[in-house]
Amino acid sequence: MKALIKADWENAVLICAKCSKRLGGGFGRTGKKSLAKALRKQLGIKRFRKAPVGIVEVKCLGVCPRGAVTVVDASQPGEWRLVRPGADLDALAREIGLRA
Repeated sequence: MKALIKADWENAVLICAKCSKRLGGGFGRTGKKSLAKALRKQLGIKRFRKAPVGIVEVKCLGVCPRGAVTVVDASQPGEWRLVRPGADLDALAREIGLRA
């Protein structure tokens, strides 16, 4: 087993996959993408460990809001956000402190 694996992430964002699945999209230019995919595309980042920021979909965060997706910024774990479909992704990225 390797003790350490290097990643180029400056920050990590956890996005509830269950919330995203319940919404069935709602983000991106056409409104058909999940929040994680739309945010990655908006910031122009890839999925894996060589990306500057990690945007990770996790199974369930246990909040289960109606009509929103739960987002946790790993640098501020005490503040969780509820993001509604059609939200401004640039504003969300600034709030969380993401940069590509």
